[in-house]
Amino acid sequence: MSHNSSSSAFLEAVPSNAARFQVSVINENHESSAGADDGTDPPHYEETSFGDERQNRLRISFRPGNQECYDNFLQNGDTAKTDASFHAHDSHTNTYYLQTFGHNTVDAVPKIEYYRNSGSISGPKVNRPSLLDIHEQFAKNVAVAPGSADRVPNGEGMPGDEQTEDKEDDQSGAVKFGWVKGVLVRCMLNIWGVMLFIRLSWIVGEAGIGLGVIIIALAVTVTGITGLSTSAIATNGYVRGGLGVLIILLSTMVTSITGLSTSAIATNGFVRGGGAYYLISRSLGPEFGGSIGLIFAFANAVAVAMYVVGFAETVVDLLKESDSMMVDPVNDIRIIGAITVVILLGISVAGMEWEAKAQVLLLIILLIAIANFFIGTVIPSNNEKKARGFFNYQASIFAENFGPSFTKGEGFFSVFAIFFPAATGILAGANISGDLEDPQDAIPRGTMLAIFITTVAYIAVAICVGACVVRDATGSMNDTIIPRMNCSGSAACGLGYDFSRCRHEPCQYGLMNNFQVMSMVSGFGPLITAGIFSATLSSALASLVSAPKVFQALCKDNIYKALRFFAKGYGKNNEPLRGYLLTFVIAMAFILIAELNTIAPIISNFFLASYALINFSCFHASYAKSPGWRPAYGIYNMWVSLFGAILCCAVMFVINWWAAVITYVIEFFLYVYVTYKKPDVNWGSSTQALSYVSALDNALELTTVEDHVKNFRPQCIVLTGGPMTRPALLDITHAFTKNSGLCICCEVFVGPRKLCVKEMNSSMEKKQAWLIKNKIKAFYAAVAADCFRDGVRSLLQASGLGRMKPNTLVIGYKKNWRKSPLTEIENYVGIIHDAFDFEIGVVIVRISQGFDISQVLQVQEELEKLEQDRLAVEATIKDNESEEGSGRIRGLFKKAGRLNITKPAPKKDSSINTIQSMHVGEFNRKLVEASNQFKKKQGKGTIDVWWLFDDGGLTLLIPYILTIRKKWKDCKLRIYVGGKINRIEEEKISMASLLSKFRIKFAEIHIIGDINVKPNKESWKVFEEMIEPYRLHESCKDLTTAEKLKRETPWKITDAVLEAAKEKSYRQVRLNELLQEHSRAANLVVLSLPVARKGSISDLLYMAWLEILTKNLPPVLLVRGNHKNVLTFYS
Repeated sequence: MSHNSSSSAFLEAVPSNAARFQVSVINENHESSAGADDGTDPPHYEETSFGDERQNRLRISFRPGNQECYDNFLQNGDTAKTDASFHAHDSHTNTYYLQTFGHNTVDAVPKIEYYRNSGSISGPKVNRPSLLDIHEQFAKNVAVAPGSADRVPNGEGMPGDEQTEDKEDDQSGAVKFGWVKGVLVRCMLNIWGVMLFIRLSWIVGEAGIGLGVIIIALAVTVTGITGLSTSAIATNGYVRGGLGVLIILLSTMVTSITGLSTSAIATNGFVRGGGAYYLISRSLGPEFGGSIGLIFAFANAVAVAMYVVGFAETVVDLLKESDSMMVDPVNDIRIIGAITVVILLGISVAGMEWEAKAQVLLLIILLIAIANFFIGTVIPSNNEKKARGFFNYQASIFAENFGPSFTKGEGFFSVFAIFFPAATGILAGANISGDLEDPQDAIPRGTMLAIFITTVAYIAVAICVGACVVRDATGSMNDTIIPRMNCSGSAACGLGYDFSRCRHEPCQYGLMNNFQVMSMVSGFGPLITAGIFSATLSSALASLVSAPKVFQALCKDNIYKALRFFAKGYGKNNEPLRGYLLTFVIAMAFILIAELNTIAPIISNFFLASYALINFSCFHASYAKSPGWRPAYGIYNMWVSLFGAILCCAVMFVINWWAAVITYVIEFFLYVYVTYKKPDVNWGSSTQALSYVSALDNALELTTVEDHVKNFRPQCIVLTGGPMTRPALLDITHAFTKNSGLCICCEVFVGPRKLCVKEMNSSMEKKQAWLIKNKIKAFYAAVAADCFRDGVRSLLQASGLGRMKPNTLVIGYKKNWRKSPLTEIENYVGIIHDAFDFEIGVVIVRISQGFDISQVLQVQEELEKLEQDRLAVEATIKDNESEEGSGRIRGLFKKAGRLNITKPAPKKDSSINTIQSMHVGEFNRKLVEASNQFKKKQGKGTIDVWWLFDDGGLTLLIPYILTIRKKWKDCKLRIYVGGKINRIEEEKISMASLLSKFRIKFAEIHIIGDINVKPNKESWKVFEEMIEPYRLHESCKDLTTAEKLKRETPWKITDAVLEAAKEKSYRQVRLNELLQEHSRAANLVVLSLPVARKGSISDLLYMAWLEILTKNLPPVLLVRGNHKNVLTFYS
């Protein structure tokens, strides 16, 4: 049968419509239509002979469609052929190229048997040749040379730069306070607020002595534990900045727990300004600190209104007694409150020194007033006071008032909500932490002592007033008992007074009705009035100072950029005048409400939310087990702090559930906002510590689980050098590792150890920051070594942690290898050998322009520097009015102007847009375009996978992962495999079945049956010319000369090596012909990487293989896995 008849018979069997198999014989000079079927021209590459001569080639392709059997193509199981169908230079037998592809190499072609489990009922499991089998020399029992046992010692990293302090933080002559004047006095004054004199008696009347004390205890316990937690945190380094008694005890419990937590936090370092905000933010991070900081500052601003309204109520009561009302009680409260807050603002603006003096004076008045009350309880009562319900200490009154007697609409937690703000003053000292001499010592000592003193005072007052005054009294001295009247157990009746009509009509006196009970009981009434004035004004003054200080610290951190305006301070104490004005506006707005019982529950939730986070901060810092958590204040417990946090949250909802929901919604919104904005701060928070602990625990847990093929993912070491210098190499690797695998950008510093280590350490953080800024999920690692190969070897062995160790090495193709020193080539090929020795897969990426854009970056950096110099010269010329030296400056300006430097355009994103702001002739445009090609969305096209040798499936897995990425999802997979030409159908079906089992979608499968055909003369000539400068040609010389040349130039390619590897050389050249025929229009080519056997293949010959294999093609990924399964079809 002739060649032509064979072709005709074959072609006649092929339907004219779309067929799945196309087999055509292409004669000499026949123009191929490959790549033109879609009507588009392939991208232009350098013309070579590879694409011109396809003489007598048999091209076989498989496309999904209707399958035909070519019975006339097979004769007794063999392919019909003639001698005319063979290449003229084929030195093999006539049937050579019809044998199964891969028959002449140990390297295995892809087979389903390699992926079966042992004992599979569908067929036997076959073990593919290991990487050692195809990589080591042909010798028995050849041991793999172990890597160096040396380890780079763990050294200290370069310490991060300390946070630059604001100038205001270190003003000479600033007023600083000790623990008594700065914390104890302020906390006592703030806790002994308006509630002590005008609400505590009402609380005892409503809740009774028992529950009243419990309320106080609960409030103080929560705040007390918070105080201890705060003390622990603040000593951990350098920081910036009956039912009535039951209610009292409950409040005491809340404040005491909070106080403990505050003390713990506050002793975890040197405290600066910001108080509660600073302590929370530095412990839990900016997200929690930023959200609670606004709430806490706002709560303090509202507290100003509460205390001022309490003061105004007292004044209005005095006006009522003297019949001197201005308008009506509500409007009088508003008028007096507005005037009072203006005066307090004036004192605050005058400075901390004046405010501190005022606080001491107010404390003296307050202590005298409290003493006056206790003295009054033992002074015998007169008839007027008895008519108003005061009978001195009486056991019957104590018994009657011990239990609760809630009026309509009131209950335990509503009364607790009214009282709790009285216990919130525990942070008054911490809030001015920046003005304390030694916050670590002052905050815990002053806070806890203040809690103890004020709690004792509150409980003593509650018990005394409950034992002396009845709940209801008419105030009429005529309401005495009638003889033979039934008292029905009434304490007042037993003492000679009948107040029974108070059950049917409202009365004005008694614990339940008269807010001025303490004034009536005291020895000298005006002193109680003075005490009320002192308590309310001091608390208002403390809150008026605290709110701006906390708010200023928040604004200084620039978490909310819109609030930066309020960060500015004035004077030697860095007074937040702008914050004072804002607090004044907020306080004035709430003063207009003029109802204390309405204001108190609002701020109760805000303070409780703050306390909950302070307690949680202490718990979280302890739970994270960070070595940096070392509070000097040891009287705290992490579980007590957690209990305090839970208690605060529970009390919030019990007091007012809808207000609690609103509080948490606001806090959550602020938390999400700060998290989204990601402020550029690093405070070493316990959140970071816990993240580390969690990551470490997960990594350790991962080591207990054996690797499974289903969970395999490419974990890559990418030899990028500086990540910004080879962005395309990083981009293509990141495309198949993002959100699925480990990616480590590695750099080797070669040279003197001291200089290299210094350069490496100085650039480490900068380069990792570049990755974060450009949203590349990768790590940066660097080593200093004597040579490049040693550094890479260290990285291959030491990188990673536990199961998170690299399994793939990604390197760029060494484009300039023919001009490089021999040592560079040896190092380059050597790292490939090293990777195979360590059973690590290798991916070599080649693009037309190369990867290194360091020259472009250098030009950009120089231009930016010149632009800065030009702007500086312009500013100097404007400011310099003198003639001397002006000529030189103008000369510099003219010189800069001649550079024609334009202002860089603002960057649209943070990726390496190196050239957008630069002139076209100042950089290599093609290089820049190539460096950005993988950043762009790939259009509709193909990823051609030449899966020639079975490496475990990595060659197939990487392109599959790419197709599920957003930028590559429009690209289809075309699979090319080698096969035996007389088994085309079976091999196509087998490969389609294998891919289906792997659940990998593909567009086309091509069976290449003529890979083993020798390349054409022109192609081979190009290869021979490429290696000619590196050949030894020892066969043309006498034995002595040949041996001498081998000793002098051992790196050259010997004739023996070239002859032994001739078939492999043919294969690489032939593959390039096929690649240009089939894949010149592909978006990406993924190709099995040839393996050079150590000691047998010259480094230069191997580089020539890679060069000729990937020459004049689209971007190419040469992939070789470690010959362990990375794909499976088992569930």
